[in-house]
Amino acid sequence: MVRFIIFAALISVALMIYTLIECARTERHRVRSLPKTAWIIIIIVLPLIGAGLWFVLGRPQAASTGPANKQSAPDDDEDFLRQLEIWRRQQQRESELKAREEELKRKEDDKKNPKKDDSSDDSDTQPKDL
Repeated sequence: MVRFIIFAALISVALMIYTLIECARTERHRVRSLPKTAWIIIIIVLPLIGAGLWFVLGRPQAASTGPANKQSAPDDDEDFLRQLEIWRRQQQRESELKAREEELKRKEDDKKNPKKDDSSDDSDTQPKDL
């Protein structure tokens, strides 16, 4: 009888440790029924009952509804498309800004160095003798 109690205690402790580790490693948003911290407290306070409740009510359901590694094309991913549109807009703004800067630079250069008329060009005149 003592051997049975020791064996049952070892099984109970092993089950409690397993469920605590599984509960701790589960993502917070995937835990069902209660918050994750409440499940940890229940598992510690009620070792066998808490572990059983975790497996029945708290454990996330297996993702057997579809293939786990389903890959989709990038154009099916909304986040990817959103980031792509943001990148495209940024590139467009940068090119517009660069064009404006070049235009302003040309206008500034034109103001500093105005073009001379062809009629007043000094290259046709002969130099004066001293």
